[in-house]
Amino acid sequence: MNELKLCESDYRFMDLIWEHQPLSSRELVALCAERLGWKKSTTYTVLKKMCERGFACNENTVVTALIPRDQVQAYASVHFVEHTFAGSLPGFLVSFLGGKTISEEEAAELKKLIDEHKE
Repeated sequence: MNELKLCESDYRFMDLIWEHQPLSSRELVALCAERLGWKKSTTYTVLKKMCERGFACNENTVVTALIPRDQVQAYASVHFVEHTFAGSLPGFLVSFLGGKTISEEEAAELKKLIDEHKE
């Protein structure tokens, strides 16, 4: 499987597919023009690239995603923590919170997630 990393513009493109799939390539061109300001040729170039990388499929002018959004988001999150915080999830959380407080409900949800993912 290819690396699941997407640059910002590719992610926004895939986001349109995830949001509206299945959709015709014509609908995708219209969405990209409206939301991304892209020309038809740019949309087809990026679609071809996403198909070649295994992220999307354009079969009989019907476009669908081959990789779910949550899988790409999980990869990006792990990659970010690994490279920015040397893999330290606590370091990431301290930085992310930046002195802000969280509600009791959010704290309980985080505790539950941590318990579910303990080794």
